[in-house]
Amino acid sequence: MTTWDPDQYLRYADQRTRPLYELLGRVPVLPAAPTVLDIGCGPGNSTAVLRERWPDADLTGVDNSAEMLAAARAEGEPTAAYLLADAAAYDPSPAAPDLIASNATLQWIPDHLALLPRWAGALRPGGVIALQVPGNFDAPSHTLLAELRRSPRWRSALGADRTRAGVPEPDAYLRALLAAGCTADVWETTYLTVLQGPDPVLEWTKGTALRPVLGLLTDPAQRADFLAEYAALLREAYPAGEGGTVFPFRRIFAVGVRR
Repeated sequence: MTTWDPDQYLRYADQRTRPLYELLGRVPVLPAAPTVLDIGCGPGNSTAVLRERWPDADLTGVDNSAEMLAAARAEGEPTAAYLLADAAAYDPSPAAPDLIASNATLQWIPDHLALLPRWAGALRPGGVIALQVPGNFDAPSHTLLAELRRSPRWRSALGADRTRAGVPEPDAYLRALLAAGCTADVWETTYLTVLQGPDPVLEWTKGTALRPVLGLLTDPAQRADFLAEYAALLREAYPAGEGGTVFPFRRIFAVGVRR
Protein backbone atom coordinates (compact mmCIF):
# COMPACT_ATOMS: atom_id res chain seq x y z
CA MET A 1 0.00 0.00 0.00
CA THR A 2 1.22 3.52 -0.81
CA THR A 3 2.19 5.54 2.27
CA TRP A 4 0.88 9.07 1.95
CA ASP A 5 2.50 12.18 3.38
CA PRO A 6 -0.18 14.79 4.14
CA ASP A 7 2.36 17.58 4.71
CA GLN A 8 4.01 17.03 1.32
CA TYR A 9 0.64 16.82 -0.43
CA LEU A 10 -0.53 20.07 1.16
CA ARG A 11 2.58 22.03 0.13
CA TYR A 12 0.57 22.89 -2.98
CA ALA A 13 -2.86 22.90 -1.36
CA ASP A 14 -4.14 25.96 -3.24
CA GLN A 15 -3.20 24.56 -6.64
CA ARG A 16 -4.59 21.11 -5.81
CA THR A 17 -7.87 22.52 -4.49
CA ARG A 18 -8.59 25.07 -7.22
CA PRO A 19 -10.02 22.48 -9.66
CA LEU A 20 -12.47 21.36 -6.97
CA TYR A 21 -13.93 24.86 -6.69
CA GLU A 22 -14.42 24.91 -10.46
CA LEU A 23 -15.99 21.45 -10.38
CA LEU A 24 -18.44 22.35 -7.62
CA GLY A 25 -19.40 25.49 -9.52
CA ARG A 26 -21.17 23.22 -12.03
CA VAL A 27 -23.09 21.21 -9.41
CA PRO A 28 -26.81 22.08 -9.52
CA VAL A 29 -28.78 23.18 -6.48
CA LEU A 30 -28.88 20.57 -3.70
CA PRO A 31 -31.21 20.34 -0.67
CA ALA A 32 -30.49 22.79 2.14
CA ALA A 33 -28.88 20.09 4.29
CA PRO A 34 -27.59 17.53 1.77
CA THR A 35 -25.91 14.22 2.46
CA VAL A 36 -22.46 14.52 0.90
CA LEU A 37 -19.71 11.92 0.46
CA ASP A 38 -16.14 12.98 -0.26
CA ILE A 39 -14.62 9.78 -1.69
CA GLY A 40 -10.83 9.98 -1.60
CA CYS A 41 -10.87 12.88 0.84
CA GLY A 42 -7.12 12.77 1.55
CA PRO A 43 -6.04 15.23 4.26
CA GLY A 44 -9.42 16.94 4.28
CA ASN A 45 -8.70 19.91 2.03
CA SER A 46 -11.49 18.82 -0.32
CA THR A 47 -13.80 18.07 2.62
CA ALA A 48 -13.25 21.61 3.93
CA VAL A 49 -14.29 23.02 0.54
CA LEU A 50 -17.44 20.90 0.59
CA ARG A 51 -18.27 22.17 4.10
CA GLU A 52 -17.72 25.73 2.94
CA ARG A 53 -20.14 25.20 0.06
CA TRP A 54 -22.79 23.30 2.09
CA PRO A 55 -22.41 24.35 5.75
CA ASP A 56 -25.32 22.21 6.97
CA ALA A 57 -24.40 19.06 5.05
CA ASP A 58 -24.22 15.61 6.59
CA LEU A 59 -20.65 15.25 5.38
CA THR A 60 -18.48 12.12 5.34
CA GLY A 61 -14.92 11.79 4.04
CA VAL A 62 -13.76 8.38 2.82
CA ASP A 63 -10.11 7.44 2.30
CA ASN A 64 -7.89 4.34 2.45
CA SER A 65 -5.00 6.13 4.18
CA ALA A 66 -5.02 6.32 7.97
CA GLU A 67 -2.34 9.06 7.77
CA MET A 68 -4.51 11.19 5.52
CA LEU A 69 -7.60 10.69 7.68
CA ALA A 70 -5.68 11.68 10.81
CA ALA A 71 -4.68 14.92 9.10
CA ALA A 72 -8.27 15.47 7.92
CA ARG A 73 -9.66 15.06 11.43
CA ALA A 74 -7.05 17.35 12.96
CA GLU A 75 -6.69 20.10 10.39
CA GLY A 76 -8.85 19.51 7.30
CA GLU A 77 -12.51 19.55 8.29
CA PRO A 78 -12.92 18.36 11.89
CA THR A 79 -16.73 18.63 11.87
CA ALA A 80 -17.09 15.91 9.21
CA ALA A 81 -17.31 12.18 9.84
CA TYR A 82 -14.49 10.07 8.40
CA LEU A 83 -14.35 6.49 7.26
CA LEU A 84 -11.30 4.33 6.49
CA ALA A 85 -12.29 2.44 3.33
CA ASP A 86 -11.06 1.70 -0.16
CA ALA A 87 -12.87 3.75 -2.80
CA ALA A 88 -13.00 0.82 -5.22
CA ALA A 89 -14.87 -1.39 -2.75
CA TYR A 90 -16.84 1.22 -0.80
CA ASP A 91 -20.62 0.97 -1.10
CA PRO A 92 -22.21 4.44 -0.81
CA SER A 93 -25.81 3.20 -1.02
CA PRO A 94 -26.54 3.09 2.75
CA ALA A 95 -25.88 6.84 2.91
CA ALA A 96 -28.36 7.62 0.08
CA PRO A 97 -26.24 10.67 -0.80
CA ASP A 98 -27.33 13.83 -2.56
CA LEU A 99 -23.76 14.33 -3.76
CA ILE A 100 -20.80 12.02 -4.30
CA ALA A 101 -17.68 14.12 -4.84
CA SER A 102 -14.30 12.71 -5.83
CA ASN A 103 -11.33 15.04 -6.17
CA ALA A 104 -8.23 13.56 -7.88
CA THR A 105 -8.79 10.01 -6.65
CA LEU A 106 -10.15 7.80 -9.41
CA GLN A 107 -6.88 7.84 -11.37
CA TRP A 108 -5.51 5.41 -8.78
CA ILE A 109 -8.27 2.85 -9.41
CA PRO A 110 -8.12 0.48 -12.40
CA ASP A 111 -11.33 0.37 -14.48
CA HIS A 112 -12.87 3.08 -12.33
CA LEU A 113 -15.55 3.87 -14.91
CA ALA A 114 -17.24 0.70 -13.66
CA LEU A 115 -17.82 2.44 -10.33
CA LEU A 116 -20.08 5.09 -11.83
CA PRO A 117 -23.22 2.92 -12.25
CA ARG A 118 -22.90 1.82 -8.61
CA TRP A 119 -22.45 5.39 -7.43
CA ALA A 120 -25.34 6.64 -9.59
CA GLY A 121 -27.59 3.90 -8.25
CA ALA A 122 -26.79 4.97 -4.68
CA LEU A 123 -27.89 8.57 -5.25
CA ARG A 124 -31.22 9.95 -4.28
CA PRO A 125 -33.30 11.05 -7.31
CA GLY A 126 -31.72 14.23 -8.60
CA GLY A 127 -28.48 13.42 -6.80
CA VAL A 128 -25.11 14.29 -8.28
CA ILE A 129 -21.75 12.69 -9.01
CA ALA A 130 -18.98 15.31 -9.33
CA LEU A 131 -15.45 14.16 -10.11
CA GLN A 132 -12.19 15.51 -11.40
CA VAL A 133 -9.04 13.59 -12.32
CA PRO A 134 -5.63 14.55 -13.66
CA GLY A 135 -5.30 14.04 -17.39
CA ASN A 136 -1.54 14.52 -17.63
CA PHE A 137 -0.31 10.96 -17.91
CA ASP A 138 1.38 11.70 -21.22
CA ALA A 139 3.21 14.71 -19.76
CA PRO A 140 6.97 14.59 -19.11
CA SER A 141 6.42 14.41 -15.35
CA HIS A 142 4.92 10.95 -15.86
CA THR A 143 6.64 9.65 -19.00
CA LEU A 144 10.11 10.45 -17.64
CA LEU A 145 9.28 8.74 -14.37
CA ALA A 146 8.09 5.62 -16.20
CA GLU A 147 11.20 5.54 -18.41
CA LEU A 148 13.49 5.95 -15.41
CA ARG A 149 11.77 3.10 -13.59
CA ARG A 150 12.36 0.84 -16.60
CA SER A 151 16.01 1.86 -17.04
CA PRO A 152 18.72 -0.79 -16.42
CA ARG A 153 19.75 0.69 -13.10
CA TRP A 154 16.26 0.81 -11.59
CA ARG A 155 14.09 -1.82 -13.27
CA SER A 156 14.91 -4.60 -10.78
CA ALA A 157 14.02 -2.43 -7.79
CA LEU A 158 11.09 -0.55 -9.31
CA GLY A 159 9.91 -2.28 -12.46
CA ALA A 160 7.01 -0.89 -14.46
CA ASP A 161 4.48 1.35 -12.78
CA ARG A 162 1.72 -1.04 -11.76
CA THR A 163 0.20 1.24 -9.14
CA ARG A 164 -1.33 4.04 -11.19
CA ALA A 165 -4.33 3.23 -13.32
CA GLY A 166 -4.46 6.41 -15.34
CA VAL A 167 -7.60 7.90 -16.90
CA PRO A 168 -9.49 7.59 -20.18
CA GLU A 169 -10.37 10.54 -22.38
CA PRO A 170 -13.26 12.85 -21.41
CA ASP A 171 -15.76 11.26 -23.79
CA ALA A 172 -15.48 7.99 -21.86
CA TYR A 173 -16.76 9.71 -18.70
CA LEU A 174 -19.58 11.25 -20.71
CA ARG A 175 -20.67 7.89 -22.09
CA ALA A 176 -20.34 6.15 -18.72
CA LEU A 177 -22.52 8.72 -16.93
CA LEU A 178 -25.16 8.63 -19.64
CA ALA A 179 -25.23 4.83 -19.51
CA ALA A 180 -25.60 5.02 -15.72
CA GLY A 181 -28.84 6.98 -16.08
CA CYS A 182 -27.43 10.48 -15.53
CA THR A 183 -27.32 13.67 -17.47
CA ALA A 184 -23.68 14.54 -18.06
CA ASP A 185 -21.53 17.66 -18.16
CA VAL A 186 -17.91 16.85 -19.02
CA TRP A 187 -15.02 19.19 -19.83
CA GLU A 188 -11.28 19.64 -19.48
CA THR A 189 -8.92 22.44 -18.50
CA THR A 190 -5.14 22.78 -18.67
CA TYR A 191 -3.76 24.91 -15.85
CA LEU A 192 -0.44 26.65 -16.46
CA THR A 193 0.73 26.50 -12.87
CA VAL A 194 3.81 28.56 -12.01
CA LEU A 195 5.84 26.80 -9.31
CA GLN A 196 8.54 28.42 -7.24
CA GLY A 197 11.75 27.23 -5.60
CA PRO A 198 14.40 24.64 -6.51
CA ASP A 199 13.19 21.52 -8.34
CA PRO A 200 9.52 22.46 -7.85
CA VAL A 201 8.11 19.80 -10.19
CA LEU A 202 9.98 17.16 -8.23
CA GLU A 203 8.49 18.55 -5.02
CA TRP A 204 5.02 18.48 -6.60
CA THR A 205 5.35 14.86 -7.67
CA LYS A 206 6.62 13.83 -4.23
CA GLY A 207 3.07 14.43 -3.01
CA THR A 208 1.41 12.23 -5.64
CA ALA A 209 3.03 10.28 -8.50
CA LEU A 210 6.28 9.60 -6.63
CA ARG A 211 4.63 8.12 -3.54
CA PRO A 212 4.63 4.49 -4.80
CA VAL A 213 8.27 4.82 -5.90
CA LEU A 214 9.39 6.25 -2.59
CA GLY A 215 7.60 3.40 -0.85
CA LEU A 216 9.71 0.90 -2.78
CA LEU A 217 13.05 2.67 -2.25
CA THR A 218 13.61 1.99 1.43
CA ASP A 219 17.40 2.47 1.28
CA PRO A 220 18.13 6.20 1.84
CA ALA A 221 21.12 6.25 -0.52
CA GLN A 222 19.16 4.54 -3.29
CA ARG A 223 16.29 6.94 -2.80
CA ALA A 224 18.60 9.96 -2.97
CA ASP A 225 20.22 8.69 -6.19
CA PHE A 226 16.86 8.08 -7.84
CA LEU A 227 15.52 11.49 -6.88
CA ALA A 228 18.68 13.16 -8.19
CA GLU A 229 18.31 11.45 -11.58
CA TYR A 230 14.61 12.25 -11.81
CA ALA A 231 15.18 15.87 -10.74
CA ALA A 232 17.75 16.36 -13.50
CA LEU A 233 15.31 15.06 -16.12
CA LEU A 234 12.55 17.31 -14.80
CA ARG A 235 14.79 20.40 -14.84
CA GLU A 236 15.41 19.81 -18.54
CA ALA A 237 11.73 19.17 -19.32
CA TYR A 238 10.47 22.06 -17.18
CA PRO A 239 13.17 24.77 -17.24
CA ALA A 240 12.94 27.55 -14.68
CA GLY A 241 12.12 30.96 -16.07
CA GLU A 242 12.27 34.47 -14.72
CA GLY A 243 8.95 34.16 -12.90
CA GLY A 244 9.25 30.51 -11.85
CA THR A 245 8.76 27.09 -13.43
CA VAL A 246 5.70 26.66 -15.65
CA PHE A 247 4.02 23.30 -15.02
CA PRO A 248 1.13 22.58 -17.41
CA PHE A 249 -1.46 20.39 -15.71
CA ARG A 250 -4.48 19.01 -17.59
CA ARG A 251 -7.59 18.16 -15.57
CA ILE A 252 -10.73 16.30 -16.63
CA PHE A 253 -14.07 17.16 -14.98
CA ALA A 254 -17.41 15.38 -14.98
CA VAL A 255 -20.76 16.12 -13.34
CA GLY A 256 -23.60 13.62 -13.60
CA VAL A 257 -27.13 14.18 -12.30
CA ARG A 258 -29.31 11.12 -11.70
CA ARG A 259 -32.48 11.27 -13.79
